[in-house]
Amino acid sequence: MTAVFAHRGCTEDGFVENTLEAFTQAGRRGADGVELDVRLTADGALAVHHDAEVPGAGPVSSLGVADLPAHVPLLGDVLAVCDGMVVNVEIKNPPQDPGFDPSEAVAGLTAAAIEEAGWTDRVLVSSFQVATLRAVQAADGRLALGALWGFGDDPGAALREAAETGIGAVHPFVSVVTPELVVGAHALGLAVNVWTVNATDDLAAMVALGVDAVITDRLADALAAAQAAGQSPRGEGPIVAS
Repeated sequence: MTAVFAHRGCTEDGFVENTLEAFTQAGRRGADGVELDVRLTADGALAVHHDAEVPGAGPVSSLGVADLPAHVPLLGDVLAVCDGMVVNVEIKNPPQDPGFDPSEAVAGLTAAAIEEAGWTDRVLVSSFQVATLRAVQAADGRLALGALWGFGDDPGAALREAAETGIGAVHPFVSVVTPELVVGAHALGLAVNVWTVNATDDLAAMVALGVDAVITDRLADALAAAQAAGQSPRGEGPIVAS
């Protein structure tokens, strides 16, 4: 069955991405899960924000919690409003961003925050950086992991790397997903969670291919596509292969 994850929460009907309201609405509207982004603040907190900079405030890495705008929540606050859903926590620590930390301290802090909130078995941690995922593994080997793929990644090599490093899921962009990729990933024991699936035809195609999850900005349409295929909502755990 294909699960439906609201990309940065429910952003339809005027809700602002990566806010408590967006995540609360996703749950109310029947999402199986939500996807969000975390970045490390200057004082070691985990801000839920996609871009490296907060407009009008500056880089997240140079801001303390007290400096964050009211609409930017912390990871623990988001988890508290997401009961009944799986949460895909994408860690942002790319080398090109301000505040890049090669020590990957954000990985350990994220694992600790998830454990403190009691969410270890309901979270999937993803990243474009394999080094970040390995740091999460080292911090807490119980956490489910997903390897995000960029547009230019070689699917074959990326599948092998995920399988060899104990990563349970791959997250390709929708345009590179083929029947062969899905079959190959599943043969290796890997789940396939696809981003960002918005077009109506793509939603139907991904469900038909049997991908494990779609991450979408069009929550209502994605839920309708899953239900049209006779699939039930509300997964019970992280979207990784067993």
